[in-house]
Amino acid sequence: MDRRNYLHGVAGVGAFATAGCLGSTLSLDDGNPNVTLSEPDREYTSEELPYPAWGQRVPDVTLPASIASRTVTVRDIETPSIVTFFYSHCQTVCPILIQTIRNIQADAIENDYTDQIRFLPTTFDPQRDNATRLREYSKMMNIVVDDANWQFLRPGSPERAKAVVDKEFGVTFERTQPEDMDMYMFAHSALTYLINADGYIERAYRTQTPDVTRIITDLKTLRNRWNGVQFWRLPVELRSLVGVCWYYSVDCRLHL
Repeated sequence: MDRRNYLHGVAGVGAFATAGCLGSTLSLDDGNPNVTLSEPDREYTSEELPYPAWGQRVPDVTLPASIASRTVTVRDIETPSIVTFFYSHCQTVCPILIQTIRNIQADAIENDYTDQIRFLPTTFDPQRDNATRLREYSKMMNIVVDDANWQFLRPGSPERAKAVVDKEFGVTFERTQPEDMDMYMFAHSALTYLINADGYIERAYRTQTPDVTRIITDLKTLRNRWNGVQFWRLPVELRSLVGVCWYYSVDCRLHL
C-alpha cells in the first residue's frame, strides 16, 4: 500500500472514531451490500429505469481525458466520483450542471478532501470540445483543472459519444441543424451520477438543477465509509500509530 492510501486512512480516522465502531461507520443498506446510501424513494426500481441507477454497476467504459492526455476507466476509479454530461457551447442546462460540481470541488478544496473525490464531466460534443476548448471553458467556469481530481472526458467521435453517453449512461441528446453549422446546439436530458469507490451507483440525480447541499451530504457519507475501510486496511502498527495520534490530538501525517 502506498503513502497516499496511508494518508487516506489517517484522514478517515476522525470520522471513524466519532462513529464509535466499525459497524456504524460501514453501515450498509440491508437491501444491497454494494452501496452505502439507502434506496431512494421512487416509483420505479433500478431495473425498470432507462439509465443505470442505485445499486447497479457503473458502465465499464474507458474515455480519453483530453487535457491530461490520458485515458480514464470510470469503473476503476478508487475513490467516490461524480459524473455528469455536457457540451461547452450550451447556454442553458450545462452551465448549471458544471457549476454544481464546480461548487462541490470548491467545497472539497476548502475542507481538504480533494484526494477523496473525482469529478468526471463528459462531453457529448467531441467535434468542438477539444483540449484547447476545454481549457478555455474551465477558465470561464472557474474550474481547477490542474488538480488531479477533475478530468474532462471526451469520446473520440460523435459515434462514440452516442454509444457511451446515450446508450450506456442513458443521457439522450440530439443535434440541431441550423444553417450555420458551426453554431449547432443540442437538445438533451440531464443526469448526474454519484458513484462509490467500488464502481456502484449510489445516486442518479435526474434533474437540470442538482441540489449541491444534498450531493455534498451524500458524498460525505460515502467518504466516511471509504475512509473507514482505508483505515482497516492499514498494517497493525500503523493503525496503532493513528490511534495514538488521534487520542493525543496529534497530526499523524507528521509521523509517516
